[in-house]
Amino acid sequence: MNILGIETSCDETAAAVVKDGRVVLSSVVYTQIPLHIPYGGVVPEIASRAHVEKISEVVRTAMSDAAKSDDPDAGRIDAVAVTYGPGLSPALVVGLNAAKGLAKALGVPLIGINHIEAHLHTPFLCEKGDDFGMDPLECVPALGLAISGGHTTWVDMPEYGRYRIVGQTLDDAAGEAFDKAAKLLGLGYPGGPKIDKIAREYLASTPASSANPLIPFPKGRPRDGVTALAGLPADCCVSFSGLKTALLRYVQQNGGTEALTAAGEIPRIVASYQEAIVQAVADRTRTALKRREYKAFIVGGGVSLNSRLRNVLTDVASRAKVPLLMAKPKFCGDNGAMIAALAYYRRNKCGDEAMRLDVAPSLDFE
Repeated sequence: MNILGIETSCDETAAAVVKDGRVVLSSVVYTQIPLHIPYGGVVPEIASRAHVEKISEVVRTAMSDAAKSDDPDAGRIDAVAVTYGPGLSPALVVGLNAAKGLAKALGVPLIGINHIEAHLHTPFLCEKGDDFGMDPLECVPALGLAISGGHTTWVDMPEYGRYRIVGQTLDDAAGEAFDKAAKLLGLGYPGGPKIDKIAREYLASTPASSANPLIPFPKGRPRDGVTALAGLPADCCVSFSGLKTALLRYVQQNGGTEALTAAGEIPRIVASYQEAIVQAVADRTRTALKRREYKAFIVGGGVSLNSRLRNVLTDVASRAKVPLLMAKPKFCGDNGAMIAALAYYRRNKCGDEAMRLDVAPSLDFE
């Protein structure tokens, strides 16, 4: 079964064709990053307009690329899948309307997909010649971590397609915390990749030691009984607001960004800030992995590209004796392949019901 997936939840216009929920026949992503750099973040109106301008070309290319593969049935589309939430409302509308029109024109079912749930399917995406690895239906019960610019959420997955949130950020997501720090330090947008590169180079050339310690920024564990926990255990939740405040105060108390840049201190600050986020995520993961015996630890989302986070979570999973499943780097960010792939397994919003869907900007796990 070949499914065309469309993704427009934020600042990537993406489409892909995936066979049987695993094999990626094509994947096309148009990134809007250059459009948003002058503003230091995503501007919804600009994102929506860019989606309108690019979506037809992106979908057409994805279908054309799939048809060129050596799979004899690759030119056939059996269903259209689309993100309907969460995300930016003006951006989601573009993808959903395009998918509805395309499904009707092709005479195939439409399938509505939860963007965050799709990120947790990315480790199962394969390309021609890849080892398929674990089957998504056989790796449960699993612990999932969706970590991106908008979400940092730990979920218990007793069965494939069933989710229960066991921990989450109480304020900013990890990706947002990276972006805000980069803006404060004058590193530009998007902040995550820049912080990763600077920290990696700093740690490679100047290993942390007693003579050159990292700055002890707070790891963001909320106190028990905080209302924002909403009944979730504090030891599985995280808050990055205190970390951001600590960074701001450190910069102010040490002469400001220009003085710290002149003194060559920015790389150490960046590495220290990144380490605080990574260790906070690792600490909550260790706790969550102790909740039951898991067959796998599944990590998805754009922040899973961070090299330090990947190394630390690999160690955490190894010590817990739980297989770590992470996507190829090309599938960590927003993409249409994850939408198409998940749709093969999850058709809870399908057909006539999907055609009646509206966008759900604040959609959570269902």
